[in-house]
Amino acid sequence: MAASTPDSAPEPAPDHVTEPVPESAPEQTSEQRWARVRAMASRVASGARDTNRHPTSVELARKVRRTLPGDAGFGDPLSAAGRDGAGTIARIAGRLFDETPTATREVTLGSLQVWHALRERAGRGSGTQEVTIVFTDLVGFSTWAMRAGDEDALWLLRRVAAATEPEVQAHRGTVVKRLGDGMMAVFPSPQLALDAVAACLQGVSDIEIDGWRPRLRVGVHTGHPRRIGDDFLGMDVNIAARLCEKAGTSEILVSEATRAGLDPARVSTRHKRTFRLGGVKGVPDDVVVHVATPR
Repeated sequence: MAASTPDSAPEPAPDHVTEPVPESAPEQTSEQRWARVRAMASRVASGARDTNRHPTSVELARKVRRTLPGDAGFGDPLSAAGRDGAGTIARIAGRLFDETPTATREVTLGSLQVWHALRERAGRGSGTQEVTIVFTDLVGFSTWAMRAGDEDALWLLRRVAAATEPEVQAHRGTVVKRLGDGMMAVFPSPQLALDAVAACLQGVSDIEIDGWRPRLRVGVHTGHPRRIGDDFLGMDVNIAARLCEKAGTSEILVSEATRAGLDPARVSTRHKRTFRLGGVKGVPDDVVVHVATPR
């Protein structure tokens, strides 16, 4: 057997095999990284907007509001009409959102709704404040106005307003609204209300046009109506309005709650036994009614 020669000797095996190194991805610039962040933020914001405006989200937020204390309609035009702090807040909140219903709008108004309810419970709102409510009406005005015409009717209403509204303000009252040939006003006490009513009756009695003299009828009730904006709502308002409807010419009908706050030396009262208020929706059947006559 022939001996192996140096030329035919096997080569030594390498200690390890070197793998090919992959090329590294090019490093992103700061501008590219910010572009990715902005794109991601835009997608998140778009999704949040869609969820915020989705009818299901809005309805869920409204359902939650209806379970919270206070007025679930807080923030609507009626509650934003007031000149008090709550009305101002409601107007500001309304301007923060467009007309499109959103869940965030309902959540924000829900928070304000709770704040307003707590404010009332603390005695700083209008819901717990006792006021005396007055309704007035011109007896026979509609029939007379049909004969007299619009020009004379308008002149008369202006004269009546000039004779009554300053007296309301002079007795610390507030004209809540004008009701064609009448008005609704509120006062801080029954006696102030009756003093104003007496002055209004006297002022209107001095008005005459073409031989016709207007006469007022008045209903007065004291209670705790709910204030919504610049208006008052509730059973106590209904009682005062119905008393006015039932009053006769130049007659002042007052509830027992009002009579209890009157000075007997300044106002005489007598129970109106023939009066029946029952059967009127929103008014209790057991309201005790009196005829009040300023001395």
